[in-house]
Amino acid sequence: MAKVDRLCWAAGFSLRSYGVRIGIRSNELQGLDRVWPYLPHQHEVVDAPVVDRLYSIIVGGAGPRANVRRFNLLYADHIRIARSVNVAEIFERLESDLRLFVAEVARHRVFVHAGVVGWKGRAIVIPGRSYSGKSTMVSELVKAGATYYSDEYAVLDSHGRVYPFPKPLEMRDSGEWKQTKVEVEHFGGKTATRPIRVGLVMVTEYKAGARWKPRQLSGGQAVLALLANTVSARRRPEKALGALQRAVAGAPTLKGVRGEAEALAPSILARMEKNT
Repeated sequence: MAKVDRLCWAAGFSLRSYGVRIGIRSNELQGLDRVWPYLPHQHEVVDAPVVDRLYSIIVGGAGPRANVRRFNLLYADHIRIARSVNVAEIFERLESDLRLFVAEVARHRVFVHAGVVGWKGRAIVIPGRSYSGKSTMVSELVKAGATYYSDEYAVLDSHGRVYPFPKPLEMRDSGEWKQTKVEVEHFGGKTATRPIRVGLVMVTEYKAGARWKPRQLSGGQAVLALLANTVSARRRPEKALGALQRAVAGAPTLKGVRGEAEALAPSILARMEKNT
């Protein structure tokens, strides 16, 4: 860390998100000016000389010759986590690493990798990792009238209620790795503003041509399915288990492969309508 500290830093600031203190500094003021769109929606700037993680951004810029550019670098504490001539890639890595770190160490919330929408005062939670089709399913549910909560994390409190984690949806074209950020308004949707109870858990992933014929999981199986996608499961297993058990209490959990999300979304909302 001392080696990183000895580099030339122009300015920095601290923020707090879900109780986690983060420091960000840069060798150029423009580096800090560009960072704001990449920060979590739920954050506040604070005066915190001691932080849980310190990010250091080195903006490379032009090199000594016209055809040479210096690398842009990103450090998380003393570890270099990104190196690129494209400065946008540095900020994208900052965004993803910062969100994951907050999700792992947040003291009063449990973060589950999941898409979430609200319908008739209850949440539909779709746990899953990248490439499982969460964002596509969320976008189609929003188009069908559901309220947007998140396409990345279900944020639970100790009572099992789900909070909004607002951010643009990150959509991929079929077979593509590169994501495109799309605001929920593009799908005609609205972002939620309050926590709600869970009404349905869908453990599913996309398979071309598949028909949705799910089986219902027991309460214990439902908790295990969510726990497998819980960021803080190893760090604070007891806290995670308590929140997950309360979240699924009284809510059915369905597991099965699905086909196209567009065809499935209306029937999911219709099922929720019967259960509310």
